Amino acid sequence: MYKILVKRILDIIIAAFAFLLLSPFFISVALILLFTNNGKPFFFHPRPGKDGKIFKVIKFKSMNDKKDENGEFLPFHLRVTKFGNFIRKYSLDEIPQLLNVLKGDMSLIGPRPLLVQYLPLYNTEQARRHDLKPGITGWAQVNGRNAISWEKKFELDVWYVDHISFFLDVKILLLTLKKVLIREGVNASENVNMTTFTGSNN
Repeated sequence: MYKILVKRILDIIIAAFAFLLLSPFFISVALILLFTNNGKPFFFHPRPGKDGKIFKVIKFKSMNDKKDENGEFLPFHLRVTKFGNFIRKYSLDEIPQLLNVLKGDMSLIGPRPLLVQYLPLYNTEQARRHDLKPGITGWAQVNGRNAISWEKKFELDVWYVDHISFFLDVKILLLTLKKVLIREGVNASENVNMTTFTGSNN
């Protein structure tokens, strides 16, 4: 009952309340980025959701579009702007994902949506992370995030899929708030701080 119905109802209620509460930050950040990012305050990127269905995740745009002499984007760490670093530091770039939650593409809590090109690289067990909607935060995020290997991250994601409950979600939410408040790096980008996933050995 919780997994099928109650979790979605709570997602809508909490996401709507959080968005209203954070709306001053949402408007302020959007306006600043509108002027500093050439009229592009938001970043839309295709990510796999439940059952691998592709959707577009919404985040504040924290990187510029600078390219090298071959027309390729510069490395992520060279494109993150000063204001982009600021909004990442305080997890403000995640606020627009509340709209993904309200729309139904994401949940507040679940395995983080990664890159589409990783889909064919998962083994059968790892692919089970897509049995649930992806989340803004999740069990892997409060248990090491980028300090752990891809294999451990996926192991934690699948563990969450098998043990999902109201009390576990409350625990993850509280741990996430704690990590954000002490700036422990819950919101550090996978793209900036993680190596590229190239597949598992098993």
